Amino acid sequence: MFACDTEDLDAIRDGVRSLCSHYDTAYWRDIDERKAFPEEFVEALTEAGWLAAMIPEEYGGSGLGLAEASVILEEVNRCGGNAGTVHGQMYNMFTLLRHGSEAQKRRFLPKIAAGELRLQSMGVTEPTTGTDTTKIKTTAVRQGDKYVINGQKVWISRIQHSDLMILLARTTPLDQVQRKSEGMSIFMIDLHAAIGDGLTVQPIANMVNHETNELFFDNLEIPADSLIGEEGKGFRYILDGLNAERTLIAAECIGDGRWFIEKASDYAHNREVFGRPIGQNQGVQFPIAQAHIEVEAADLMRWRACDEYDKGLSAGASANMAKYLAAEASWKAANVCLQTHGGFGFASEYDVERKFRETRLYQVAPISTNLILSYVAEHLLELPRSF
Repeated sequence: MFACDTEDLDAIRDGVRSLCSHYDTAYWRDIDERKAFPEEFVEALTEAGWLAAMIPEEYGGSGLGLAEASVILEEVNRCGGNAGTVHGQMYNMFTLLRHGSEAQKRRFLPKIAAGELRLQSMGVTEPTTGTDTTKIKTTAVRQGDKYVINGQKVWISRIQHSDLMILLARTTPLDQVQRKSEGMSIFMIDLHAAIGDGLTVQPIANMVNHETNELFFDNLEIPADSLIGEEGKGFRYILDGLNAERTLIAAECIGDGRWFIEKASDYAHNREVFGRPIGQNQGVQFPIAQAHIEVEAADLMRWRACDEYDKGLSAGASANMAKYLAAEASWKAANVCLQTHGGFGFASEYDVERKFRETRLYQVAPISTNLILSYVAEHLLELPRSF
């Protein structure tokens, strides 16, 4: 059913695990405590070519598919790391790969593959619209050989460690289009040129070490050739990247889930209370076993989404369901792991509380589980639209 070879995936797993072995949980704990960015880890992952996995060989990448990319991110999380620091480069490239001009691909992709440029950011969400993307208010107005951008974005990640950003802005007013999904366009923003010259960045402190920001555009001027694809078709273009994003996030959640289950199982096996391992008690066994079953079930939907996407299909339904199942499974596994450890689960040295916070994010972002349920109800079950 799946196009990828198991032996190839095993080789990828081994390679990523080998790299991650140099960045143990103590490394990630320190990064989290300092609210720092894992620069050394990202550099190593880039130099090893893992972040260029999906860039075609003709542009300096490995030419691999979404399935292989998902394994890379899964293993980072399964090894106790946080792939949220690098995953943007994987899925942000899809818009450029599928809809960029040949000139744009040759301009950006080889440098991204070589690590000379980072494309870690995507600017879509706004304070007043949230996931109601068609109502975005950020505008891009064509003036001769440039576009002038005004507006605001929020929850935009990794600006401080990215050279480029994919931006969605409205180029035709909402009241002048027949369908609300029309009239939006995608642009490639040079962050070094933009910040301080029309773009202001305001960091947002949050409960996880997730570098995210609010952006303010005040007459930011960008070259007209920053437009990706055709003007007005940006919403459709962005969906390609979002379906890939949801599948890759599902893989990260599966990696988290497996980390929690392995951590809980080891602790339950070795922790003795009342003269025997706590894992001998069904009250401890059963929740861990249930979490394992649910992670494995989510994994199957991940492979279905990867297979459809790599065959050129939209994979919208599978990507959404994979993300839902994996986020639910990893969160349940996180709770089971914390409960199994009891009070020690709250101690930073066990890393459970850090991973607990990190995986909780995926119930909310990059799309909330409730919106996925709405998608399935409307598009798969043909129930009346709820919003």
